[in-house]
Amino acid sequence: MRVIPTDIPEVLVIEPTVYRDARGFFFESYHAERYLNSGIKGSFVQDNHSRSVKNTVRGLHLQISRPQAKLIRVLVGEIFDVAVDVRVGSPTFGKWAGVNLSADSFRQYYIPEGFAHGFSVLTDVAEIEYKCTDFYDPGGELGLAWDDPALNIAWGVSTPILSAKDSANRTVEEARPLLPRYQKTEA
Repeated sequence: MRVIPTDIPEVLVIEPTVYRDARGFFFESYHAERYLNSGIKGSFVQDNHSRSVKNTVRGLHLQISRPQAKLIRVLVGEIFDVAVDVRVGSPTFGKWAGVNLSADSFRQYYIPEGFAHGFSVLTDVAEIEYKCTDFYDPGGELGLAWDDPALNIAWGVSTPILSAKDSANRTVEEARPLLPRYQKTEA
């Protein structure tokens, strides 16, 4: 597999080795030892599966009380996946990195703890599956506005379909007192 850092070094794109033949394909979608050796730390304890229609924007979401790193991949269709650094004091605070993920590319996206996550659906339908390093805690969830002008994320959709909950999310500045603090890790 190949691991590609984004403009935010902790956020990674993973391109697995895919073996194709006349029958179809095979690849390892996760191998704990290889991922750990590539800088993806933590053990995953929960898998989630999401299906959405074209022009849906989900997010931006993060867990405050039970922070989660995520490993995202697309099973059907294509999405634009976004990670926003919301760790107060981080050198990349308020910056975002985005990548197109599709079922055809097999690419994965690793988003560490302390980042908000969201995606937009670029095809008629998309299904994503993602691993999390901690369990979902509804009381510890924080939503950030998908259209926060301070972030200026280019979602690739003109008229997004949002949940009522995501329509009411606050800006990064409004949420700043609740956001995680940056802690420099030793390399």
